[in-house]
Amino acid sequence: MNSWFKNYKGIIWLITGIIIGSIAGAVLGKQAEVLKPIGDIFLNLLFTAVIPLVFFAISSAIANLSGSNKLSRIMGAMSLVFLCTVLISAFLTIVAVWIFPVHQQVAVTPLTENIVKKPFGDQLVLLFTTSEFFDLLSRKSMMAMMVFSVLIGFATLRSGEKGAAFARFLNGGNEVFKNLFTLIMKLGPIGLGAYFAYQVGVFGPQLFGTYAHAMGLYYGVGAFYFVALFSVYAFIAGGVKGVRKYWRNNIIPSATAVGTCSSIATIPANLDAARKIGIPDIITNVTIPLGATLHKDGSSISSIVKMAVVFAMFGKSFDSAEAVLIALAMTVLVSMVEGGIPNGGYVGELLFISAYGFPPEALPPAMIIGTLVDPLATLLNATGDTVAAMLVARFTHGKNWMDAELQQEV
Repeated sequence: MNSWFKNYKGIIWLITGIIIGSIAGAVLGKQAEVLKPIGDIFLNLLFTAVIPLVFFAISSAIANLSGSNKLSRIMGAMSLVFLCTVLISAFLTIVAVWIFPVHQQVAVTPLTENIVKKPFGDQLVLLFTTSEFFDLLSRKSMMAMMVFSVLIGFATLRSGEKGAAFARFLNGGNEVFKNLFTLIMKLGPIGLGAYFAYQVGVFGPQLFGTYAHAMGLYYGVGAFYFVALFSVYAFIAGGVKGVRKYWRNNIIPSATAVGTCSSIATIPANLDAARKIGIPDIITNVTIPLGATLHKDGSSISSIVKMAVVFAMFGKSFDSAEAVLIALAMTVLVSMVEGGIPNGGYVGELLFISAYGFPPEALPPAMIIGTLVDPLATLLNATGDTVAAMLVARFTHGKNWMDAELQQEV
């Protein structure tokens, strides 16, 4: 019994903090907003640590490559897994919308905020690069920082013996920041508990308002996808053993994702979970950070639900072949360009509203739904990266990849 408690006491304390926070939020209502600064402190610590953690994880993984074709195989399998899972989640939601159509009239709120739309070329430049080095240190430039990390890794690899000292620095940095995450997560029960209290107290009543049908549709599809489809993916990756190991190590990443509403803040927990599952480090250190920015099953589902609501709001049909094809294409695009920060921009809403030719008044309802579904969307976005890494390991290392990594088993 003592041994069991020692192994799981971190998870037990985390769940206890979340339960207490949720109860406090339900009792205090909007007064629970006073607890938000405590959650913000915890979240800021994660955000501060995650930038160097991702840099060292990616660059050290590439710098340690022994074969030039290894990364290309991993990147190819990763791209295929990301694309397929996003399309599966989108199509599943489209089917759910056909079965449970959105009929309610959503009030159109006039658009009052001034949204500056930059040319697509400028947005592309800012997505992959920054003009100043210090901008790479911002979580708003995660994709640019990842591109820079990949380049640093290849430069170190090409430097050979002359770059050996720098390679050791990258490896050491990777270990240091993994341990820093362990220290920060000791504050998890308090930080996540405070965040849950704030979310339940402030946003809870809105779940039963105008958007109840859309919310029910999203949370129903999302819960089914989380339990059923992730289990299927884990089974494809590693059979029954893969399913057991995935769910055994998915508790802390799930709690972190829901509590922080941030895929980026969940990267450290996912990295730790992936290693405990037994996923090879080269796959873990590349797939998990890139997945936080590029792979979003939850955002895919929410994009379809938002589209269905906007279509219903303007009295249009969402079952034409053209509408469905555009929807599938938009979900892939949104998955690639949306940020991984809490409520990270409303790029996706702007994209699909422009693609379908809706007026600006269609944006506020989509933004509201995006905010209300953010916890579950982040849960699917973040924890989907770990099971995606399992699939990448299966396709690049063969069906016995878990047996080859028994030394990492928990």
